[in-house]
Amino acid sequence: MMTSDPRKTALKILNTLEKSRKPLDRIFKDSVDPKNFAMRDRALLQALVYGVLRWRGRLDYIISFFSTTPINKIDARILNILRLGLFQIIYMDKIPVSAAVNTAVELAKSPASPWIGGFVNGLLRNASKNHNTVSFPDQHRDQIHGLATSKAFPPWLIKRWLDRYGFDSVAKLCDAINTIPPISIRANSLKASRDRLIGALEGHVDKIEPCTHAPDGIRFVNPKTRIDKLEAFKDGWFQVQDEAAQLVTLLMDPQPGETILDACAGLGGKTGHIAQQMDDQGLVVALDYDADKLLRLKTEMNRLGVSIVSTHHHDLLQSTPDKIDKNYDRILLDAPCSGLGVLRRNPDIKWNSSKKDLKRFKNRQVGLLDRLAPLVKVSGVLLYAVCSVEPEENEEVIEAFLSRHSGFVFDAHTGKLSSSIGSTMESRGGLKTYPRFNEMDGFFMARLKRML
Repeated sequence: MMTSDPRKTALKILNTLEKSRKPLDRIFKDSVDPKNFAMRDRALLQALVYGVLRWRGRLDYIISFFSTTPINKIDARILNILRLGLFQIIYMDKIPVSAAVNTAVELAKSPASPWIGGFVNGLLRNASKNHNTVSFPDQHRDQIHGLATSKAFPPWLIKRWLDRYGFDSVAKLCDAINTIPPISIRANSLKASRDRLIGALEGHVDKIEPCTHAPDGIRFVNPKTRIDKLEAFKDGWFQVQDEAAQLVTLLMDPQPGETILDACAGLGGKTGHIAQQMDDQGLVVALDYDADKLLRLKTEMNRLGVSIVSTHHHDLLQSTPDKIDKNYDRILLDAPCSGLGVLRRNPDIKWNSSKKDLKRFKNRQVGLLDRLAPLVKVSGVLLYAVCSVEPEENEEVIEAFLSRHSGFVFDAHTGKLSSSIGSTMESRGGLKTYPRFNEMDGFFMARLKRML
């Protein structure tokens, strides 16, 4: 049953996330009827859900400090109610403490367990007065748990990063990830220039500015209406896409008239950009295992005014497709991955990922490249990209692939990347972007060229 109450809906989404492996955006879509939510209520809902997930580790530490019941013994639904209440108390200055506590108590009330309301009430009122007195583990004496609790990250991930980057860099990286990112979009040059799009959006959004490295990229905050209700969106003038994701297509450098395969096309963010770079001339085959996504991709291409995209339903993990061209000029593999590079936009990934996932994803990513290798023509390009900067999903994948395919080499060509970002290309790996350094998502991308 859908509800228009932001706090009830936030609790429902958090509870569903505990039980399901579905991505957060899918749970949002299933839980929120846009017709029932005013813009202000939807903004509150997103602030609650994303805020709790962003700061969950820190919130849990504070709850443990004030709770007479061990946190692992607290019912999952009640724990989410406590997280919601505490997040409002600590991080949302415009919500009175009394409102945060009272709504949490109402959510917790149960005829079967009437004492639960008192437990929630007592803990939140105590925390509201004394949360500033909670002492966290010393970050310098115990770097892993100190950073994990104060910055709200799982200890296993903090340990990995400390081994690679060192304490100061990890602390700054965590702060960058915990900062709410702007909305990033890409002007559809088939219909409008970036300058024209900026002009059309002024007054409808705040702090609008061009992206630094992507020539069609724009970022802004606080849209006054839903993105899909903006006239510029309806007219196909842009797609929502992070700047790092835009760099993938620029590195790939598709040309008008070529035959291109987008091997894990999803909803078509990069598909649209590829067609745009080709001036809508040539052929783009969008392949995906999810038929529903391909239907939505077709709708998206129509909105953008793209005519050169053909869809193909196939699961690459099962076999190499035998009904499509085997002589592609360029292939993009935007591979399924851990998503650890997009934590600032998807904080739920912090809490449902593990080190074991990285090896599993690596094996899958290498397998997908293996399937695609025969489809690339000699002198053609295979572009590998993931929204992760973890070595298992980055350099280790490239090394494993090249060791098995002697006809391919790493290609250091920077395509259409600007010199400012292209100059950071690593000689034996590819290009990495970071929230801390580039103000964009964490991505890895590498060009592989077929020589034989």
